[in-house]
Amino acid sequence: MNKNEIVKKASSALGKVNIKLRKHSPELLIAAGVVGTVVSTVLACKATTKLSTILDESKGNIETIHKCENDKEMEERYSQEDAKKDLAIVYIQTGVKIAKLYAPAVVLGTISIAGIVASNNILRKRNVALAAAYATVDKSFKEYRSRVVERFGDDVDKELRYNIKAKKIEEMIKDPESGKEKKSKTTVNVAAPTVDDYARFFDKTCRHYEENMNYDLMLLRSQQQLANDKLVADGFLFLSDVYDMLGITRTKMSQSVGWIYKPDGNSNGDNFVDFGVMVVKRETEDGGYEDAILMNFNVDGPILDLI
Repeated sequence: MNKNEIVKKASSALGKVNIKLRKHSPELLIAAGVVGTVVSTVLACKATTKLSTILDESKGNIETIHKCENDKEMEERYSQEDAKKDLAIVYIQTGVKIAKLYAPAVVLGTISIAGIVASNNILRKRNVALAAAYATVDKSFKEYRSRVVERFGDDVDKELRYNIKAKKIEEMIKDPESGKEKKSKTTVNVAAPTVDDYARFFDKTCRHYEENMNYDLMLLRSQQQLANDKLVADGFLFLSDVYDMLGITRTKMSQSVGWIYKPDGNSNGDNFVDFGVMVVKRETEDGGYEDAILMNFNVDGPILDLI
């Protein structure tokens, strides 16, 4: 292996190490800051045990100065001005000794706090960058969907987004004339079991779900109106708030996205809450199909910076 190859590999290794250090710099800084804070506290406690010696020495010097100042025999040789100068010197020396005593703890504590603050700043900048990137992607996706709707219609957009497929299934229906049940083939829209980050099925996993389609639809309409009232009253509404109203478990995403209301119009969204309720079929574990309610919330996107 020649010198150039060694230098090249060493440079590559250092570059990877540098990238990893930058990647994990917030964790490293916060860990160093916490450790440094603990160590600075220990140093301060150790310094405090030596403080009494400095204070006793200072107290003894001050008492000696006052004693000489009040001694009538030394009045001509040691004036009040001399006493004031000596007291000032004692105070300054005591202050310097105390500063030196606590200097290591103070310096280490300051560096530790600076490390914690720097870690927070790095994370804040990264979060701002992520939010900006997400907003760009969200805007592009909405523009793409609007073009799909414009060209192919809203139904095609929903079918593509939620992987809704028209399938022919066999159902047992009751003949109105004979009253007997018979098999009948029906074309229905079947939704995929998985949906996007915002959309959810209103089903048994939701706390307020009832096995009555008409009741569930009525509940969703009333909760949607309540959500709109809350949006107008507060000026903002998080998706988590809507999830809570419907008995749906919160997600990390739902705690940062939602709706913004502006009386003069909202350029970031629709200015109202729409659950986007769709009645579809969903495949069951036994291979059959059941009625399901799919909700596609028209969130504006991340709203933390818009409130």
